[in-house]
Amino acid sequence: MTIQELIEKRAKAWDNARDFLDSKRNSSGLLSEEDSKTYDKMEAEIVALGKEISRLENLSALGDKLNQPTSSPILNKPVSPDKSEKTGTASDEYKTAFWNSVRSRNYADIQNALQVGTDSEGGYLVPDEFERKLIEALEEESFFRKIATVIKTSGDRKIPVVTGKGEAVWLDEEEQYTLSDDTFGQAFLGAHKIGTVIKISEELLNDSVFDIPAYVSKEFARRISTKEEEAFFIGNGTGKPTGIFTATGGAENGSTTAKVGVTTDDLIDLFYSLKSPYRKNAVWILNDTTVKAIRKLTDSNGNYLWQPALSANAPDTIMGRPYYTSAYAPEIKAGNKAVAFGDFSYYWIADRKGRSFKRLNELFAMTGQVGFLASQRLDGKLVLSEAVKTLTIKPASS
Repeated sequence: MTIQELIEKRAKAWDNARDFLDSKRNSSGLLSEEDSKTYDKMEAEIVALGKEISRLENLSALGDKLNQPTSSPILNKPVSPDKSEKTGTASDEYKTAFWNSVRSRNYADIQNALQVGTDSEGGYLVPDEFERKLIEALEEESFFRKIATVIKTSGDRKIPVVTGKGEAVWLDEEEQYTLSDDTFGQAFLGAHKIGTVIKISEELLNDSVFDIPAYVSKEFARRISTKEEEAFFIGNGTGKPTGIFTATGGAENGSTTAKVGVTTDDLIDLFYSLKSPYRKNAVWILNDTTVKAIRKLTDSNGNYLWQPALSANAPDTIMGRPYYTSAYAPEIKAGNKAVAFGDFSYYWIADRKGRSFKRLNELFAMTGQVGFLASQRLDGKLVLSEAVKTLTIKPASS
């Protein structure tokens, strides 16, 4: 079955579920216990179809990438290579030495070639080409880097932010002008260290068939991106980035629900609490269970707020804007900030250039394994709090 056929099948399943909801709701707008179970099954089918569509789209994108030419045609005359450019971590010599150092502790020819990439803690900076591979892998694991602004920095970064705007005033003839200046603040991005130890058996290291770069990049991406995503959403800023849903330093509260739950009016209030310039590029971030609750909501005209995509590579929407789900977005519970809506390009991620590996020869020697300590330094923060708004669930005591 093609992607478009699956999309059409899901759209039809959604139409059936929507009609079922409309026909089975009682006078108070609720479903009976039996009807609720039937609807849950229909919704599970919609979710399953959505996941299959995503898998096929990712597979198609990967196929397109693999089908691209592996090299570009030569359009100009060959020239002598400039050996002065082959001194950094992008050189073929450095890349060969780096991976030979990973495979063998006794590889004697690596010392001079790797001196250029020695880090401050005795490890080696990964080759430039491999660093790009790691970044791509992180983006595949975590969607947040795709919607945030990612910068590279070699030191702490102070970002100037306008915190207050000046304004014009009406003046009578010859009346003195009133001074009204913009006020400025700063958002500070430092660097927090995150790391993990990867263990590989000596047999695999000595097996030339085993793709060490592919394994290390995938495993590193899986571990690091999980902790990154958690911090980008709920990090407290102490030893880690400051999260969107964090009370101090996170997004501004746009609306508070009238009860412990989410209604159509709550989402409309949140939508319009965001200034219109930010709404043009705004997306929703929420938990899967929150999406499930929103699927049942309609506006005053009976139109459902959640709408499925009708074509390949198009996103599902809530009130016309795309959404992303994360296990780290808080659930609908009293006092939680359960939904975020805004332009997340104002969340800045500062990567300190250079991710490093250190080979641990002796630590796991008794088990016939070699450890690799992988680390990176980064920070993240919402630099303009008004660009993202959150929906707070009514506290239980109020």
